[in-house]
Amino acid sequence: MAKIVIAAQIDLDPAQRAEALRSAKPHIDAALEQPGCLAYDWSADGNNPSRVNVFEEWESEEALAAHFAGQAYAGMRDHIGNFGLTNAASRKYRVDAEGPVYNSQGVATEAFD
Repeated sequence: MAKIVIAAQIDLDPAQRAEALRSAKPHIDAALEQPGCLAYDWSADGNNPSRVNVFEEWESEEALAAHFAGQAYAGMRDHIGNFGLTNAASRKYRVDAEGPVYNSQGVATEAFD
């Protein structure tokens, strides 16, 4: 069973981004409570005043499928559309290897030893 990671960028009206994120908390909390949800975060991009960065980690395709079929997903999808949505791009990744960024000597490495 492979983990699934979702990375997305959502562009909103910059004047509405802070409120969109503040009022999204119930939807984010609902996703975090779902079985198989390992991480679920929506945050303001520090370099782009309209962008929201999304990071999700699910323990399996089945857990992600249940999320997509549930109210937490539908609620967030409907919520975010109320804040001047201008663009959205999302990708999902099936994780086939995982490891620490830093090795035992404290050096950042690309290797999956």
